[in-house]
Formats: sequence, C-alpha cells, structure tokens
Amino acid sequence: TIAFVKKELKNAEGGHDWFHIERVYKNSLLIANGEKCDSLIVQLSALLHDIADSKFHEGDETVGPKKARLFLESKNVPENTITHVVNIIENISFKGGHEAKKFTSLELDIVQDADRLDAIGAIGIARTFAYGGKNHRLIYDPEKKGNDDAIAHFYDKLLKLEGLMNTENAKEIANERTSFMKEFLKRFYQE
Repeated sequence: TIAFVKKELKNAEGGHDWFHIERVYKNSLLIANGEKCDSLIVQLSALLHDIADSKFHEGDETVGPKKARLFLESKNVPENTITHVVNIIENISFKGGHEAKKFTSLELDIVQDADRLDAIGAIGIARTFAYGGKNHRLIYDPEKKGNDDAIAHFYDKLLKLEGLMNTENAKEIANERTSFMKEFLKRFYQE
C-alpha cells in the first residue's frame, strides 16, 4: 500500500503529498495506541485517505474512494475491510466542520483526528501558505474585502479543529498545536 500511495502521489501538491500521508499514518498509529481498534483498518485508511483528494479533482468526492476500492480489491482484501476503509475515506473530510457524520467508527475517529492534526501547528501553518501560494491567494488582506486569504483560513478552519477532535490522545496534541498557531497569529499581527 505504501508503494502504491508513493507512486500515485509522486507529483502531488506539497500539502497533500506522500509526506502528508506518512505524517497522518504515524499520527494514526500514535493515537490508536491503547485504543481497542482494528489496526489494519486504521493503517489502510490512513495510507489511502487522500489517494485522490477532491480539491484536485474538480470537487469530485468519488474519485478517492473508487481508487482505494480498486486498489484493495486488486490485493484481495476482504470486502468487509474494503467497505470500512472506503467509508472512512468518504467521511474523513472537514467540510466546514458542521456536517453530520453518515458513518461512525473508532477507526474513523482515529484517522480523522490524525488528518486534522496535520492541518494545525507548525506543519499546518506551512501547509496553509503552500496551498495558498499554489492557488494565488493573498497572504493577508487587512481590508478584509474577502475572506479568501491565507490568514482567514486560520479562523475559517484551523482554529476550530481542536474542538472537533474525537480521541483524548488527539485532544492533547491539538491543544498544544493550537496554542502555537495562536502565538503565530499574534506575532504575525505584531509584525
């Protein structure tokens, strides 16, 4: 699975590349430690969760789950495992943070927390500006005519993620990373 993901994401944008997947994978293992979960489902879901991010496929949210399913079927993974992994991929996204989950499982909670952790803290700050640059967004518009600058993203999404964590392990990590982002914003405004 690792070899497949590395190959598929070889030319991916910096915030959604193999290194993002690797961080989510490692954080998933960290969060899962001590939880009564299916480790294989956590690992497969973490590795395949962004195999085809909808942001880079004209908003089509079906591409990633289909690609993951085809890969897992090609490896003769049992159908119940495939279904669980695909359900996680379909339900992991932030989507404004207020959409009700259509599917729940401890494994989803773990991988979702790991993915959200990668969006905050020092890595999250770097990813925000990398994505903003790729999409020609302003760093900051002090007149706030629109909320489409990189700094606005902190308020639209990143600072909300701590309150959306599912597991205790992730809540602790998120608290520290959120404090760092708040300190960054304070310093940004000072400068």
